[in-house]
Amino acid sequence: MARRFGQAGYRLVLAARRFDRLSALADEIGAQGGEALPVSADLSQLSDIQRLVQVTLDHYHQIDILFNNAGFGRLDWLEGLDPLVDVQAQIQVNLLGLIWTAQAVLPPMIERRSGHIINVGSLAGWIASPTYSIYAATKFGVRGFTDSLRREVSVYGIHVSGIYPGSVDTEFRAHARIRRKTGMITPKRMRLTAEQVAQAVFQLAQHPRRVVFLPGYMRWVVALNGLFPGLVDWVVRKRFVEREREH
Repeated sequence: MARRFGQAGYRLVLAARRFDRLSALADEIGAQGGEALPVSADLSQLSDIQRLVQVTLDHYHQIDILFNNAGFGRLDWLEGLDPLVDVQAQIQVNLLGLIWTAQAVLPPMIERRSGHIINVGSLAGWIASPTYSIYAATKFGVRGFTDSLRREVSVYGIHVSGIYPGSVDTEFRAHARIRRKTGMITPKRMRLTAEQVAQAVFQLAQHPRRVVFLPGYMRWVVALNGLFPGLVDWVVRKRFVEREREH
């Protein structure tokens, strides 16, 4: 995302916990003629989010686009999740961090009567799957928050968009602690690349829309889940849950 927007001439603020990686990326963007300010921030902490927004305003004096992308997953049966490290932490980062960041950028956007907040959800925010219980809860929350916020702030000329990707080839899987007896995972040919998502978000920034599914055909899977939930329950139980649970 940073590379794509940097190439297009956007002035960037890069926020994450690993400052060394942010600095290296900022240097890379700068070497290509772009401009990027790295800021170390833990987006589960309200004080870090408030400092991030203030640093951005001090440096650039405005915020045009918020790309709300922080998140992680712990994918296991609910009884196997740690109440704090897995359950609370996912909610803190995926939902509260996203809400707090959007809330922090709103005052300057409202003042300028301009801005675009892009919240990254997931197909798990439309289709709740086994072992995704807490992750899905956070992403359903992101979807509800995004729709409500869009209706709150459109009067100020502020766009709010939700982008809902399926499986993407990133570090997500390495940290999700997936343990599958069947070895069942999303086939590589069906996974999105980070570059595909970046291009979709860049297009969304140019032409704001309410909702974007990635890949696009997943809107039909979402519709199927909504129209025939009982059938989906049966298929998921037979093809996944019974095999994994071995009850």
